[in-house]
Amino acid sequence: MPFEEEFDVIGAFDVLEHIEQDGAVLSEMFRAVRAGGGIMLTVPQHPFLWSRTDEHARHKRRYTRAEMIDKVRRAGFRVARATSFVSLLLPAMVMSRAAGRATRRADPLPELGIGAGMNAILTRVLAAERALIERGVSFPAGGSLLVVARKPAA
Repeated sequence: MPFEEEFDVIGAFDVLEHIEQDGAVLSEMFRAVRAGGGIMLTVPQHPFLWSRTDEHARHKRRYTRAEMIDKVRRAGFRVARATSFVSLLLPAMVMSRAAGRATRRADPLPELGIGAGMNAILTRVLAAERALIERGVSFPAGGSLLVVARKPAA
């Protein structure tokens, strides 16, 4: 990145999993953010959830919480918050991924095709989860991971 201490906050939402050199990108983010500033990241979590859906999305990896926190720290940041999300729906996600593996489904898109009624239910579940996270609840497992980190003040 052609920036040095230019930004207060950098957000990368479902980006790093697409980049081979994710550690280098985090180091560049560290250079680009001002002292006392930070980053907000979301990434797909749990390598055991890897499926054709990840391949279709051109993901390079799914992360463990420890791996992502380690990469953020190695870039120089201090982790302020890490929580999983899509946690309440994790059992359904595990079953869907297992079903896809069992049928050797070549097309990952049917996993995403749900009706309006089910979509409304899932939206409410995720809204409840988001409200809990906003109140400080941290989930230990989920389909995705949120990391908020700060660059130490000068």
